[in-house]
Amino acid sequence: MPRALSICDRKTLSRTLAFLALGIACLSLSGIASAALPIPADNSSVLRIQGSNTIGAKLGPALIEGLFEEQGLSAIRIEAGAVENEQKVTGMTADGRSVTVEVAAHGSGTGFVGLKNGSADLAASSRPIKDSEAGELAHLGDLKSREAEQVIALDGLAIILHPGNPLGVLRSEQVAQIFAGEIKDWSELGGLPGTINLYARDGNSGTYDTFKELVLNAHGKSLSESAKRFESSEQLSDSVSRDSQGIGFIGLPYIRQAKALAIAVGESQPMLPSVTLIATEDYPLSRRLFLYNQPDMQNPWGQALVRFAHSPRGQAIVDQSGFIAQTVQAVSVAASPAMPAAYQTLAREAQRLSVNFRFQEGSSSLDNKALRDVERVLLYLKKQDKMKQKVVLMGFGDSKADPARAKLLSKLRAMAVRRELARQGVIFREVTGLGEELPVAANDADEGRIKNRRVEVWVY
Repeated sequence: MPRALSICDRKTLSRTLAFLALGIACLSLSGIASAALPIPADNSSVLRIQGSNTIGAKLGPALIEGLFEEQGLSAIRIEAGAVENEQKVTGMTADGRSVTVEVAAHGSGTGFVGLKNGSADLAASSRPIKDSEAGELAHLGDLKSREAEQVIALDGLAIILHPGNPLGVLRSEQVAQIFAGEIKDWSELGGLPGTINLYARDGNSGTYDTFKELVLNAHGKSLSESAKRFESSEQLSDSVSRDSQGIGFIGLPYIRQAKALAIAVGESQPMLPSVTLIATEDYPLSRRLFLYNQPDMQNPWGQALVRFAHSPRGQAIVDQSGFIAQTVQAVSVAASPAMPAAYQTLAREAQRLSVNFRFQEGSSSLDNKALRDVERVLLYLKKQDKMKQKVVLMGFGDSKADPARAKLLSKLRAMAVRRELARQGVIFREVTGLGEELPVAANDADEGRIKNRRVEVWVY
């Protein structure tokens, strides 16, 4: 026997019917008018986004504003909601109707809860969906599929200090010991004597989840109870910049007046959170920013926002918001004696593209971001007339007992990328592998090994 519709069900049904009715009304034989998105007759919000404060504080509203402009809306404004860290983006149509998108930024985990209980159409997350969350949302479809998982930007976690602190470099294990409360005084790190004060994001935050995964868990540590916790990225950063003995972690756009440290992991060289190193995801604390939706999402505004976020205009907004866009660019790399000879030759004669291809965990298949990066790289190669004999693919991997096997596997990864690009007519100059050379992360944990299993693209 069919169950009675709850209040939530009836609201959802009403919203869906309103979208369908207005969507049909907007269709035309020419297809031009169909570009205009439907607006519900009851003036309810056209889209509800919940989740990451990193995305929701600035980037999400900026992307919505860009979509509104694309749709021809006017009088666009971003207003604070009734609750802290909630916002509404509103605009007006040419015939005077109001359009509203709601953004609630209380942490990545809350976005997946919103998808589960139907209070959100999109989940914003500054970390990948967890297996447990994907399992709880399995009734909505495969949330790990390309249709559901949208990488909209790249970011890097910066370890920040007071601008007057002379310390410049820390190793990942030192950062873990500091935030676990095991290193308590700056003098233990060669600095001036003084108690270290810890600043951290709150437990709902994807920023905290990423820090916990990449730093704390990687070294078997837990966050000290003495850390001051913040829901707001801006408040955390400003607090560190006012505390001469403070240290915190934050997303790249929120460094503000604080000082960022260079970080080293495993055998990698210390790296500052630079645009290029985050774009290639080589920086040890780089991360992806996501939107998650049902694979068969029906909300036309949700579909449009996902499309817009991936578009060149959307990625320009990502860049303007202080995050790292996924637009492909050629970057010169300085040759170094520490590089393998073949790599030194590339550095002197060619340029590296600002993208690395990476793979699904435990698989030789390209991950969801890499599949979109194939399209971005192809667009770059066509525009720059580099489709024939101009491209070198360089594969890398994690260490193996047999170095020859590591080199073979790294070349096989490069060949997997070659297959995707060759289908679209790219003729390669060289495809090779350097095995375990030039690691960008430690090889003693899955996260590090995944980062080291990569394919770089170079162009002549």
